[in-house]
Amino acid sequence: MSQAPTKDTSTATVLDIDAAVESILSIIDQEREREIITRRFGLYDRKETLEQIGELLGITRERVRQLEKAILIRLKIAGEEGKVPAIQAVEKEIIRHLSEMGRLATVNDLTDALLGSKATPLARSRVAFAATLAPRLTVVDENDNYRAAVGIAEYGDEKKIREQVDAVVAAVKKHGQPATIEELHGLLNHDHPSHVRALATVSKHLSNLKDMWGLNKWPTVNPKNIRDKIYVILAENGKPMHFSGIAGSIKDSNFSRKNVTTQAIHNELIKDKRFVLIGRGIYALDSWGYSKGTVADTIADILSQSPEPLHRDEIVKRVLKSRQVKETTILLNLQSKPQFKRVAKATYSLAEEK
Repeated sequence: MSQAPTKDTSTATVLDIDAAVESILSIIDQEREREIITRRFGLYDRKETLEQIGELLGITRERVRQLEKAILIRLKIAGEEGKVPAIQAVEKEIIRHLSEMGRLATVNDLTDALLGSKATPLARSRVAFAATLAPRLTVVDENDNYRAAVGIAEYGDEKKIREQVDAVVAAVKKHGQPATIEELHGLLNHDHPSHVRALATVSKHLSNLKDMWGLNKWPTVNPKNIRDKIYVILAENGKPMHFSGIAGSIKDSNFSRKNVTTQAIHNELIKDKRFVLIGRGIYALDSWGYSKGTVADTIADILSQSPEPLHRDEIVKRVLKSRQVKETTILLNLQSKPQFKRVAKATYSLAEEK
C-alpha cells in the first residue's frame, strides 16, 4: 500500500488539508478501496490511470472505475450528512477563499491561496480531492478546453461554469484584440470583474500578459518565440529602442524562456519585416509609420513627395522624423549621392534620370 507522506508543518492550512485527507480515508474500511482512491487522486504520489491500478490489484479497468464511483458516492453522502467534519472544515476554508477570488478558481490558484505560497502537485491533488467531496462546491474536470477548477456550487454546476467560460472566450474573439478584464466585464453580464477574471483563468484558450487578455494565438498576450517577444517589448515601450535595450527588457520580463543572447535578438530584428532599422542598432515598428531603406532612400522618398525642391534644413528635419541618425550623415548623403541635385543655395531636388 502507498506510504503516507511526511507532513509539512510550516503552515496551519497545509496541516488542515492533510488532516482532512487522512480523516476521510480513515472511514474507508477496505484497504483495496483506499488504494484505489489514493492512487486515482494522487494523494500520496502521482495520479494513476484505471489500467495501472487494475494491473496492480489484479482486476479489470472497468472494475476499478465501478469501485471508484461507488466509493466517491459513499464519501459524498457521508459529507452531506455531516459525518465527516473534516470535509465541512475544508469546504468552509475553500469557500472563504473562493469568495475573494471571484467565486471560482483553478485548482492551482486555489491551492496557492490556501497555502499562501506556490503549492506542490501533491498539495493540489489533496485540495482537488477534498473539493470533490464537498457538497457546497462544484469541481470542473480538466480537459482540452478547461483547466481543473473549483467553484461555489450555489453559483452554478459544472455545465453552467463551462458555458460561462465559453462566453468569455466568445467575447474575446468578438472584440478581436487583447482587452482588460474591465473591458471584458463591460461586454458580459456578470456582477463583478473578478467573476470574469476567474472564468478567464479556467479557459485553456486564453492567455494574459500585463493584465491584457486574448487568444493563445495572439503574440501580444502569448509571445512564443523571440520575434513575438521583441514585438511586445517595442509595443509596450512605444518608441524605438536599441537592440541591446530590447535584449535587456526581455531578460527582465516575465516571459518564459527569456534567456536569449543579444546577438540572437539582433538576428531576429533583421529578419522580421515588422521591425525597421532607423539608426545605428535602433529599431522601430513598421506600424508606427517607419519604412525600411537607407538614409539616401529616405531622402529620395521625401524629395519625390515634395512638389518643389527643399532646403537642406527641411530635408534634415523630415529625415529625422523617421530615422535616428546624425545630421552630418544626412548632409553627407545629400551632397555625395548622384540622385540628388543642388538647384539653388542649400536647396535640393531629385536628379533627372538619364
